[in-house]
Amino acid sequence: MNKFFERRYVVTGIFIAIIFTLLARLYYIQMVDNRYAIYATKNVIRSFIVYPARGPILDRNGKILVQNEPTYDIMVVPKDVKPFDTVAFCNLIGIDREGFDKRWTKAIKYSPVKDSPFEKQVSAERFASIQEKINDFTGFYALPRTVRTYPDSVAAQFLGYIGEAQDRDILRSKGYYRLGDYIGVTGVEKAYENVLRGQRGVKNMMVDSRGVQKGSFANGAFDTVARTGERLTSSLDIDLQKLGEKLMKNKLGSIVAIEPSTGEILAYVSSPTYDPNLMVGRERGNNAAKMYNNPYKPFFIRPIQAQYPPGSSFKPLSALIALQEGIISPSETYYCTGHYRAGNRLVPCNHGEAHGSVNMSSAVAKSCNGYFSMVFQRILERSGAKYTEAAFTAWRANVNKFGLGSRLDLDMPAESRGNVPTPLHYDNIYKKGGWRASTIISLAIGQGELLATPLQLANLECIIANHGFFYKPHLIKAIGTENVIKAEYTKRNYVGIDPQYFEPVINGMQAVVENGTGIRSKIPDIIMCGKTGTAQNPRGEDNSVFVAFAPRDNPKIAIAVIVENSGEGAHWAAPIASFIVEKYLKGKVTPRASGITVDYFANANRLPDLSLYAMDLKKERMRDSTRSARQDSIKKFKADSIKKAARLKATANNKPAGWGSFLAARRSGK
Repeated sequence: MNKFFERRYVVTGIFIAIIFTLLARLYYIQMVDNRYAIYATKNVIRSFIVYPARGPILDRNGKILVQNEPTYDIMVVPKDVKPFDTVAFCNLIGIDREGFDKRWTKAIKYSPVKDSPFEKQVSAERFASIQEKINDFTGFYALPRTVRTYPDSVAAQFLGYIGEAQDRDILRSKGYYRLGDYIGVTGVEKAYENVLRGQRGVKNMMVDSRGVQKGSFANGAFDTVARTGERLTSSLDIDLQKLGEKLMKNKLGSIVAIEPSTGEILAYVSSPTYDPNLMVGRERGNNAAKMYNNPYKPFFIRPIQAQYPPGSSFKPLSALIALQEGIISPSETYYCTGHYRAGNRLVPCNHGEAHGSVNMSSAVAKSCNGYFSMVFQRILERSGAKYTEAAFTAWRANVNKFGLGSRLDLDMPAESRGNVPTPLHYDNIYKKGGWRASTIISLAIGQGELLATPLQLANLECIIANHGFFYKPHLIKAIGTENVIKAEYTKRNYVGIDPQYFEPVINGMQAVVENGTGIRSKIPDIIMCGKTGTAQNPRGEDNSVFVAFAPRDNPKIAIAVIVENSGEGAHWAAPIASFIVEKYLKGKVTPRASGITVDYFANANRLPDLSLYAMDLKKERMRDSTRSARQDSIKKFKADSIKKAARLKATANNKPAGWGSFLAARRSGK
């Protein structure tokens, strides 16, 4: 009995302890902890994303290139929408019934229960008339956003533009982006998207049954603050950029100017260009469609995507390689008769002009094709014609060190490599061992298969200006308020040429401007060293090319200018380059002894025949269509082959025993 009595009180004690624990917990939940009260009100809480402003972009002197202005997206949650006056709503936001139906279908398809943009980028001025009435339409609400605005409407190809995140962007971001979010599509907006976009926030609001906001939920305890994107300081000089775009108006081509001592790009002109403000707002799609159909391709980023034969601007590089290899000395002379014979090929000098006796400096100054053809042939035949391929491979490796034939890793997307042909390329054309220096002699004067971007040509001038090294070209010099600079932009990249060999080449380049082909571009009180070029063009007149740096001592700017379909470099590219150089070094352009003026070149129209470009565009589209059809055909053939093989295998597996012997006997005629 005593044992039973003791157990009864133990069990009773346990039950009493559990009851007291439950009562204490209940008291804590109801009187102390408010989390459950908060959870109970979730049905009247709506979470709003707070989109941060994208980081501004400045020029090197702190002038604004791109900033933000407020706008609003009209959002919708389809399941929350109640019957309403559709006509009144359409009139309110400025759309027709067809537009409403299209937007509504898209919202339902995305999600009946999630919010999505119904009307995007409503201006602040227009939203003022919408704001008071939007709450009358349950299920619709306004979401504050910002869009880009460009005060000076310059540098469109550098800045790029933003657009709605596509499905592939949302997938790659692992859910960071949602339908209706904006993302950098091209230019710096794309290259520095992670820096510019900032960090989104969340604001929780109490709403009534009509979706009208009634104040912050839990005094903002569960809100997160949006963080504005980082500021970017570009290396561009906006005044230089404006002048460059003015000079290149109604022309096809590019201007790239670089500061040799840092690799910072001072001007980045692609022509034709466009007003970046056209890629913002409700007409963005229509504007983009017009530019995509423009045969002159304003979206084509010529400084890094266009590839041109460098022409005579390549000759100083050939001279430097020959000097380093001991192929020729600066004082050695060559007698120019007006052409050079390489095997059974004749390489004429410009207009067949006979330059007479020239050394390295004077050959550069007079742009003697014969001299540099001789130098190139010596390089490739230094060990005998039998070893041409090995010598060419070594020559190609030296050219690659100057940044040709490979990307310079500019901090922008879509950079082209240019082209320095490989031995395999010539093996495929002439068969292995079937080509010699004379076969590819056009490379000596920057023609043939040799291609370079304007950025690569400007960087080549930095190498010459620095006597043998360059800093990686870049367009963003600082990130954030602390002016962070990437370490890779402070490293010197050497090209393997001794500094002593640059002087005779630079002497020749100075003579080009002082008394040679570029004399019309001579700048008062500034020694500019340059090289004119005339590069072959399959579409009409040759391309006008000019590369230079200035001043000669302690150079501050290196430049490459290409004006397509404009003939000799001295006529168009050189004067344009000289205006840019003088503007940067002096802050103004002064009168020239040659009489050339900025206005003359700015007002000149050098656009080629539109029919040529329209025809090329049509051919490209046909090639793309044919290529796509061919690929589809190949895919279908492979798929059919796989299916056929599978059927044959299945049939073979289901054949009766002795079937193979029967077929063998039948084939043998038994």
